[in-house]
Parts: sequence; structure tokens; C-alpha cells
Amino acid sequence: MSQLRSSTSEVDLDRPIIEEYLAESTQEPQKRLLLRDLLDISPALTEAAGAIVDDSFTRCFKSNPPEPWNWNVYLFPLWCLGVVIRYCFLFPLRVIVLAAGWIIFLSSFISVHSLLKGHDKWRSSIERKLVEFMCSIFVASWTGVVKYHGPRPCRRPKQVFVANHTSMIDFIILEQMTAFAVIMQKHPGWVGLLQSTILESVGCIWFNRSEAKDREIVAKKLRDHVQGVDNNPLLIFPEGTCVNNHYTVMFKKGAFELGCTVCPVAIKYNKIFVDAFWNSKKQSFTRHLLQLMTSWAVVCDVWYLEPQNLKPGETPIEFAERVRDIISVRAGLKKVPWDGYLKYSRPSPKLTELKQKVFAESVLQRLEEK
Repeated sequence: MSQLRSSTSEVDLDRPIIEEYLAESTQEPQKRLLLRDLLDISPALTEAAGAIVDDSFTRCFKSNPPEPWNWNVYLFPLWCLGVVIRYCFLFPLRVIVLAAGWIIFLSSFISVHSLLKGHDKWRSSIERKLVEFMCSIFVASWTGVVKYHGPRPCRRPKQVFVANHTSMIDFIILEQMTAFAVIMQKHPGWVGLLQSTILESVGCIWFNRSEAKDREIVAKKLRDHVQGVDNNPLLIFPEGTCVNNHYTVMFKKGAFELGCTVCPVAIKYNKIFVDAFWNSKKQSFTRHLLQLMTSWAVVCDVWYLEPQNLKPGETPIEFAERVRDIISVRAGLKKVPWDGYLKYSRPSPKLTELKQKVFAESVLQRLEEK
């Protein structure tokens, strides 16, 4: 017992007395926090905050590879059999379907476009049906299993449809149901050729992110389009970039300041067979299509939600956030406060330094007021 008591007393001697430490710390005079102190530590804070922000931001644009399930002696033969079926049987069959669909579509489209020049109403109606047919062929080439919920969209003036954006196939999946006129970034290659020829027939509007003048021109075209009674329904992806179908980034306010009814559309892909996210920085759209055509199937749900209007006293930005809430809840997506355009252009170091200084001054002012 004496040994136990001595060991206990030794431990107590080594243990710091918290009350004395707190008393000493409270007796120290409080130093005045200067702006230079904040600026001295701000690089470390900036790097730490930047790491958190980059991690949260880049997470929206990463395709998460599925966990491997086939690396054991029982499942690996089945996986090999699936690869043979997908690449040696399904893929050639899908290529044949896609090629036959293109032949039928191009021969019909060229004939209608050239023979019905004097009958614009008939020509536009048939061209819309042909575009819907071609989109259905694309969906069939992926063995697309698409389930639509809600009433089918119809042509009405002063309405615009907005949807979350995962890939360019969003447009194809929605277009096979209704011939939308979409606003879309200009693309090079065969996709750009389709944009400038075939998709012009449904009234699509193209823009270029790098040209500031395009924004004014596109805004005017949008206002003119929604006023037309006979124009196809306008479809806009207000995120402005492809997000990996787990998150939604900030909606641009352009679609919400047109003074018309906004119809939300929620799209959710099932990743059990393939990840439908198109990472345009890492793969071309042709490679993306090959990935879809060599998968088992593309499975997704599409919800046409209740139309929304601008409430009294509500700003376009608040309206956009409210619609984003509706789409995110319906599709089970997480909202993040990032601008999707930061994927293409980051702020300059000078702008970052200026904002850092303004932030430090505001913090210092609040501390002095207290």
C-alpha cells in the first residue's frame, strides 16, 4: 500500500495544475491585433482554406471509379464472360443499329430539308420528328433504360426548362421525348458539325465561353425565343458545365430573369452499369460514347417537376437557388456553393491577394468594434 501511495503522489506531482495555468493565462495583458499580424499568417490560412475548397470543388467534377468486385477465383470468370459479351456481341450490334439509324436519318433529313423549302411549317415539323428519332437511336445504342416521370413537355410561349447537367447525353435523353431547343457550348469536330447543321433545325442556340460579346447576343436570342408561340420549348442547363451527378453547382441567373415560367427537370443516373458523367477535360465525346456503347446499359430517371414562377420581391438569384433546391431534392443531389465556370478559369493571384487583404481588414475592424 505504501508503494502504491508513493507512486500515486509522484504521478500527481508531474500532473499540471489547470487552475494555476488558467490564472496565469488570464493575467497576461491582451495584445492589440494589428493588420500586419493577420497578413503575416494569412498565407498559411489561405493555403489551408484553399486545400479544403479545392477538395470540395474538385469533388464535383471527378468520376468515382467503381470498387472492384471481380478479383477472386469465383467471380473473375464471370467478369471475363461479361467482357466478351459486351465487346464482341453487344458493341458490334449497337454499331450496326447506330449506323443504320444514321443512314435513315440523313437520307430523310436531307430530302425533307431540300424538297420542302417553300413549306416551312411542314418542314420544321418533320425535322423535329427526325431529330427525336435520331436521339432515340442514340439511346438504343447504349441500351438506354429511361423512366420518365410527370407530364410530357409541350410547346407554350413564355416558358423555359432547366435541368441539372451530367453529360451531353442529357440533351439526347430529353430530346428523344420532346424536340427541345437547347442552349449549348460550341464544340469542335463532328459534334460541332451537327450543331451547325442538323440541330439548327430545332432552334438551338450556341455560345462560346471565351467571348464576352456572345453573352449579350445569346441573352437577346433567349428573350426572342421564349416569346415565340411556334418555337420549340427552350432547354437550358444553368450549371454551365457537366457535374458528376452527385452534386449541383450554382445556377446561372440568365434563365431566371427572362420573365417567364421555369419548368425544373431532374435527371438522376444509376451507376450500377456505367458512370454517365462526361469529364470533357480527360476524354473526348467520341470516347465517352464508346464507353457507353461498351457498357451493359445506361439507366436513369427523368422527373418533369412543377413549373415555378418568380415570387414578389424575389431576385433572379434567389429564384435560381429555389429551383436548384427543388431539382437537388428530387434527384438526391448535394448542393455546393461553387461556380461551375471555375472549372475552366481560376481567379488570378492578384485578385486573390486583394480579396485576402479586404478580408483581413474586415476581420480587424470587427475585432476593434468588440
